[in-house]
Amino acid sequence: MSTTALAHLPREGPPDLLYLLFHGVGATADNMAPLAQRLAHEYPQAAVICLNGPEPCDTVFDDGTRSGTGGDHTIGRQWFSIRLISDANRAQRVAAALPLFIATVRTLQARFGIGWERTALAGFSQGAIMALEAVQAEPQLAGRVLAFSGRHVDAPTHAPADTTVHLFHGIDDTVIPYRASVDSAQCLMALGGDVTADVLPGLGHALHTELMDKAIGQLRTFLPKKVWRQAMSEAPVIPRAASSEELGG
Repeated sequence: MSTTALAHLPREGPPDLLYLLFHGVGATADNMAPLAQRLAHEYPQAAVICLNGPEPCDTVFDDGTRSGTGGDHTIGRQWFSIRLISDANRAQRVAAALPLFIATVRTLQARFGIGWERTALAGFSQGAIMALEAVQAEPQLAGRVLAFSGRHVDAPTHAPADTTVHLFHGIDDTVIPYRASVDSAQCLMALGGDVTADVLPGLGHALHTELMDKAIGQLRTFLPKKVWRQAMSEAPVIPRAASSEELGG
C-alpha cells in the first residue's frame, strides 16, 4: 500500500474533508507539499494527505536521475512503470495499479471517518492519471478530482456519477500535451459529466502556482451538479391555478 509521507491535520476536532494528493512519476509525496499547504490553509478542518507511490521509480530520466528532480539522486516513486511504455500497454499497466490505489483511498476514508462525497483526489501527471482512472473504475470513490497536467488513458466511455472533475493544464506542456485535458473535458461533457477545464498559456509540465490558484478558485466557487439537483428537489412547490391559455382553452 502507498505510504503517507506528509499530512496536515486539523488542530482541533475531527476532519470534515479529506484531500488525498498523488505525485508524478519519479517524484515523492514531498513534491505535492505546495498544494497541500494551500489546501490546508484554505480548509483548516480538512485532513490533507500526500502519499508516496507504492514502487521505487525504475526509469532513468534525461538528466540521469530516477527522481525527476534534476540532480537529486534520491530514487523517487511511481504508481506504475513507464519503462518501454506505449499506447498498447499503458491501459494494462494502469489497470494493474488501480486496485491498490483504490484500496488506499478506501482505507484512508475509513481511518478518518470521511465519506466519498467529502473526499477529493488531487494528482499531478502520473498521479492525475491514476486519480482520473480510479473514479472511472470505482463508483462513489470521491466527490471531486483535481487533475494537474494529466490525462485519461483512453477516452472515457462514461462519466463518473456525482463526481466533479477539474482539469488543469499548461499550454506549453510537452510531456503530456494540454489537448489531453481539453479532449477529456469535451468527452466527459458529452457523456453528461460534471467537469471544468482550465488551460493556461506559458506553463509547462509542473505544478505551477497559477494552476493551484485556479484549483482553489474552482473549489471555492464551482457548484457541482449534484448540489443543484439536491437544491431543486428540496425547493418548495408553490401550487397555482393554470390559466385557460396554458390548458389550451
